[in-house]
Amino acid sequence: MSIRYATTALRRWAVAVTAAGLVLGVAGCGSEDEPPKSQPPASSSAPGKSEGNEKPQSEAPEETLAVLTGQDGFELTITSAKRDLGGFVTVKGRLTNTSDKSRALPGGVMGNETEVLKHGDSLGGATLVDAVAKKRYYVLRDTDGRPLTTTGLNIFRAEASAEVFMQFPAPAEGTTEVTFQLPTFEPGTIKLS
Repeated sequence: MSIRYATTALRRWAVAVTAAGLVLGVAGCGSEDEPPKSQPPASSSAPGKSEGNEKPQSEAPEETLAVLTGQDGFELTITSAKRDLGGFVTVKGRLTNTSDKSRALPGGVMGNETEVLKHGDSLGGATLVDAVAKKRYYVLRDTDGRPLTTTGLNIFRAEASAEVFMQFPAPAEGTTEVTFQLPTFEPGTIKLS
């Protein structure tokens, strides 16, 4: 695949996913005294924002692929890892503060890449590892360097949660299982669908 084709495809996908992701990114991410951290102007008036403790209505019950334990009482429940058209994998789940105190999400979940860090709180440090092919896949970025993942995550009230997503390049077609890694959380094996 040429770099030009990959860049064009990524731009198209990034616009759609970023808009949806930024709306999800503000869900449930504020202390009791503070509103959720605001997003860039493009998404600040987008419909569909919800409180962090509400679950979106869905037609089928959520499947649990993995439950990962993190620092300070955080828990990430991965509910889907689907291949999308265009060669991407979108991982979705629910991030929960299981403790009885308000907590800030550990900074390590953003990773350590300068380009990702300059765009604020996110799950930009997440990776998928294909042990068979010996490859690691990082969260995709849009053309401005923003990670294609939930952003604006910061303070979680006690027992609050937020729906999250992360998007990665897809492993080879024959790969059905990968290890999901998010800094400060234990790794877990998930099945791709």
